[in-house]
Amino acid sequence: MGGPKTTGDGSGSGSGWPSLGANTPIAVVDAHGRILLWSPQAQALLGYPAREACGRPAVDLLATPEDRQAVAAVERQPAGKSWDGVLGMRHRDGHEVQVTLRVCPALSPEGGRGWLVMAADAHRARREAMYQGILEALFTQSPISVVVVDPELRYLWVNAEAERDIGAPAERLVGLRISDAVPHIDVEGLEATLRRVRDTGEPVIGFQVRGRTPRHPDRERAWSLSSFRLTDPAGQTLGMCLASVDVTDGYRAQRRLALVNKASARIGTTLDVTRTAQELADAAVPALADIVSVDLLEAIFQGEEPAPCPPGEQVLARRTGIRTLSEHAPEAVYAVGETVAYPCGTPQAWCLAIEKPVLVPALDTGQWFAFDTRRAEKIREFGMHSLMVVPLRARGVTLGLAGFARYRDPEPFDQEDLALAEDLASRAAVCVDNARRYTREHTTALALQRSLLPRDLPRHPAVESACCYLPAATHLHVGGGWFDVLPVSGARVALIVGKVTDHGLHAAATMGRLRTAVHTLAELDLAPEEVLTQLDALVIRLAQEDPTIEGATCLYAVYDPIAGTCTLARAGHPPPAVVHSDGAVEFLDLPPGPPLGRGGLPFETAEFHLAEGTLLALYTGLTEAGLDRLAGTLAGPGRSPDQFCEAVEAVLLPERRAEDVALLVGRTRRLGADRVASWRLQAEPALVADARALAAGQLGAWNLEPLSFTTELIVSELITNAIRHARGPIELRLIHTDVLICEVSDSSLSAPHLRRARLSDEGGRGLFLVAQLTSRWGTRYRADGKTIWAEQPLLPGGEPPVLDAAIWDTVLES
Repeated sequence: MGGPKTTGDGSGSGSGWPSLGANTPIAVVDAHGRILLWSPQAQALLGYPAREACGRPAVDLLATPEDRQAVAAVERQPAGKSWDGVLGMRHRDGHEVQVTLRVCPALSPEGGRGWLVMAADAHRARREAMYQGILEALFTQSPISVVVVDPELRYLWVNAEAERDIGAPAERLVGLRISDAVPHIDVEGLEATLRRVRDTGEPVIGFQVRGRTPRHPDRERAWSLSSFRLTDPAGQTLGMCLASVDVTDGYRAQRRLALVNKASARIGTTLDVTRTAQELADAAVPALADIVSVDLLEAIFQGEEPAPCPPGEQVLARRTGIRTLSEHAPEAVYAVGETVAYPCGTPQAWCLAIEKPVLVPALDTGQWFAFDTRRAEKIREFGMHSLMVVPLRARGVTLGLAGFARYRDPEPFDQEDLALAEDLASRAAVCVDNARRYTREHTTALALQRSLLPRDLPRHPAVESACCYLPAATHLHVGGGWFDVLPVSGARVALIVGKVTDHGLHAAATMGRLRTAVHTLAELDLAPEEVLTQLDALVIRLAQEDPTIEGATCLYAVYDPIAGTCTLARAGHPPPAVVHSDGAVEFLDLPPGPPLGRGGLPFETAEFHLAEGTLLALYTGLTEAGLDRLAGTLAGPGRSPDQFCEAVEAVLLPERRAEDVALLVGRTRRLGADRVASWRLQAEPALVADARALAAGQLGAWNLEPLSFTTELIVSELITNAIRHARGPIELRLIHTDVLICEVSDSSLSAPHLRRARLSDEGGRGLFLVAQLTSRWGTRYRADGKTIWAEQPLLPGGEPPVLDAAIWDTVLES
C-alpha cells in the first residue's frame, strides 16, 4: 500500500476528515492497544461485531506491517497529542479497506490512559472533502451564478456571482421571490420552468431567459439556465438549484446573424427602388431599431447616378421607406414620397457629405430646433434618445441614407449595432443600385419602344382604328411588341401586329427593324403570305448576325372595303378576335404558321367576309387567362374602337404583366358602289380617247371636275402603256375615297419602270408624268396579271393642281 498517509501534526489539514456526526464509526483503545469499545458504525465499516472486536489488539485489524509501525509511532507521541492519517485495515471478509482515522488521547473506562479512535471510509472522506471544496468555490469564486430557491420560489441561498449579477447582497435577497428581486426579466417563463422541475424532479438544462437586472437596468441581457431539484434523505423536496451563465454576447451575435439572414431573404425581392427601400425598413424594425426611415436622392428615381453631396449645404432627399412602432413616431412626420430637407449640421447631412455612418448614442434635441421644429418636437415628445445614420453606398456611389432610431427600447445604440446597420444598409444599397440601373435600362428601352411605335394611327376610309400599348410591369423587361395601320392600293388597309420574343433594348431595336421592313413590303403591295415569307428570311439573316435574336411572331391582315373581305396570314401569332354587330365575340380560325426565323415552312392565308361595322381586334402579349378577359371586355355592341381600348386598359392595367401588351382595334367600313366606277376596254389605240371621256364623265358625276385634266393625262398614259405592252382586255377603275384612285389592269406580268427619257427618245415619259401628277403610284400583281394604280389628293376648294414648267414640257413632248 506504500505505507500510511499521516499528517502527524494533529491539525487535521489535508486529511480529508469528514464532519463528525451520529454516523461516525468510533472505538476506544486502552493504553495496551486493546479495543475496549466498538460502535455499531465501526461494525458496519469493518464487519466485526463488538463481541469479536472488543478485547483484541487493535493492530490485529491493520492490513500491513507499515500500518502497524504507524500505530506504534502514535503510541510513542507525547501525551495530549492527536493524530490524523489514512491506514489500511482488514475487513472481516478479508479485503482491505482504506480508512481515515482521527486518534485523540482519552481516558479508558478503566481509568487509565487510552485513545479515542474515530474512523471513516477514506474514499468517502475524500469525496466529502471535495464536495466541501466545490461548495466553497461555488459560493465564493465561481463565475457561474448559482442560487437555491425553496418550493415557493423564494431565495434560500445565493453565491457571490449571483449577488453581483443581480446587483443586490444575499441578505436582501434571501426570502424574496424571484419576481420581486428581478422583475424586468421573463419571470413568468422562469417560474413556470422551476415549478416543472419541482413537480416532476426532471432537470432542465440550457433554457434561455432575457431581461434587465438592477445591475444593468438599461441593457437587455440573456442567460442560459439549468435547474434541478434538491431533496433530503427522506425524499422531501428542499428546493431547486438554479445555475445561470451570461450568454448576452452570444445571444446578440446570434440575433444579429438571424437578422442578417432574414434581411438577405427579404431585401431585394424586386427591381423596384421604392419596394427595396421599404423592405430594408421592415427588416430592421423592431429587431434593431424602433423606427427606420430610408431616404433616397432624387436622381435615383430617374435611373441616374446622383452627384456627391457637398459639405456645408442642405441636402434634399425623397422619403422612400418608413417603418415605426407607432404611426406618430418622429420620423413619421414625413410620409413616403415626400421631400425631406436635411440642413447643414444635421447628422443626415453630415453622413451624406462624408459618406460614412454617424452614431449619436445620446441624441440632443436642441440641435434639431434650429433646423426642423416639427421633428424636434416629435423627438422630445417620444423621447428618441439614440440615432444611427448610415449611407446607402454601392459601387462607390452614395444613393441615399437610412436612419435608425430608438425611443421605446431604452438601450442606446453601440458599435455592434452600427456594424449591423451598415451590413443591412450595404445589402440594401446593392439592391437599390441594381433597381436604379434597371430603371435606367427600362426607361431607355421603353422610350425606344414608344419612339418606334406609331405616335398616331393614320385615318383611313376603310377602318376606324384605335390602339393601346401597355408596357410590362416595372420589375420586368420591356418587350418587343408593335402594331401598324398601313394604307395599301385599291383603298385597302393593312392591319399588322407582331412581337419579338426577346426583351429589353435588344428587343426594341429588333422590333424597329422588322417594323421598317413591314412598311417597305406593304409599299410593294405583296400578299400577306408573301410579306411573312420575306420577314421570315429577314429574321433568319438577323439571327445569323446576332445569335441572341430568338425570333418573332406576326399577324398580317388586309381589309378591302370594296369587296368587304379580309385576308389574313399569321406566323406563330394568336388569331384575331372579331366582334360582330350583335356584340358576339369570335376568334378567327386561321391556318397556323411557324414563328418568324424558322424558315423552310410556307405561310397560308385565309379570307373572311366582314360585315360593315364588324370590329377586328389584333393583340399580342396576352395569356390564356388574358384572352378570356379580352373576350369578356370586347363583348357587347355599340362601342367605338377607342371605347374598346379604354375598357381593355381598365381590365389589364391592375395586373403585374410579364409581357407588354399591344392591342389594335379596327371597325370596318364599306365603300359604296356609287364610289367605284369600272370599265372593261379592248386593247385598241382608238379607245384611249374613249377612256379619257369615261373618266371625265365620272369625275363630273362626283363633282371632281378640277381633277379632270390630270386624271385624263394619267388615264391616257396608263391605257397607252397597257395597249403597247399587254394583250387582251384592259380594265379601268376609278375609286373615290379621301383620294382619287385610278387603276388600269391588264394580263401582262411585265413590270413598268420609271426613268427619265432623253431628248431623242420617242417614248419613256409616261410613268414619269404619272409620278409627277400623283401623290402615290405603284404596281399590284395578281395571279392573272397586274394593276398599275395612282392616287391623287382631293384638293380643298376644288382647285386644280399647279403644274410647274418641267411637267408642262413633258406633257407637250408627249
